[in-house]
Amino acid sequence: MQRSGTIVRYTAEEIDEMLRRGEDQTDVERVKALTEAALEASIDFDEEGTFDWDNAIVGLPQPKQQLTIRFDQDIIEWFKNEGPGYQTRMNAVLRSYVDVKKRKARAKL
Repeated sequence: MQRSGTIVRYTAEEIDEMLRRGEDQTDVERVKALTEAALEASIDFDEEGTFDWDNAIVGLPQPKQQLTIRFDQDIIEWFKNEGPGYQTRMNAVLRSYVDVKKRKARAKL
């Protein structure tokens, strides 16, 4: 078992052994018996939030293009300090900026 903060990772062998010992905590039969209304009522929307369909995009993402670019060191460090996936987050910030600019340009038409 590996522990990283509140995240615990088990190997497949460890999980198999836990299941053999009866340590499964999932009550599958109870979940299958829930009606759609009961399932909806069990969701904590304060914790989960609701899905914003206004920003949903249908389709496959465009392929990424490799590019050499220079950023200020403090910008790179900040994104890296946020954890793995910093390049994806940087892309998301740039995408948000572009989307806002596009919406403003369309509104002027």
